[in-house]
Amino acid sequence: MSGETLPSIGEMMAATVPMVRTLNLEFTETGADRAVVALPDQGDFHNHVGGPHAGAMFTLAESASGAVVLAAFGDQLSRAVPLAVRAEIGYKKLAMGPVTATAELGRSVAEVLAELDAGERPEFPVHVAITREDGAVTGEMTIVWTLRPHG
Repeated sequence: MSGETLPSIGEMMAATVPMVRTLNLEFTETGADRAVVALPDQGDFHNHVGGPHAGAMFTLAESASGAVVLAAFGDQLSRAVPLAVRAEIGYKKLAMGPVTATAELGRSVAEVLAELDAGERPEFPVHVAITREDGAVTGEMTIVWTLRPHG
């Protein structure tokens, strides 16, 4: 899937991940090293102070990480399935209005594939920054992913 156009990954995620549809996430950039996903301001997903709920922001960030993983390793789906292993999120500032998650792959694709080729089950981090419209970082998340070989 590396190099596929933006709509294909966003459409695939919307078709296969119910929370992507539920939150109306918008995939604005997807590539093998970076993905950008937006969460529109929606009253149904606000918290007690009127901003996006922490669970919605977690889902936004995890979805952005999934998009970059699919862009980087989608062409490996015939031999391995990508799975999130663990995640840690820190909420830094109050988020209000629409927020955007920018996910970046924490290891090179070649390095991860070399481990997979060697028969290993590679793990790799994806780092995500969640920002408000004014550019302030409201949260940071790291999701560790693996490529689990089939069989």
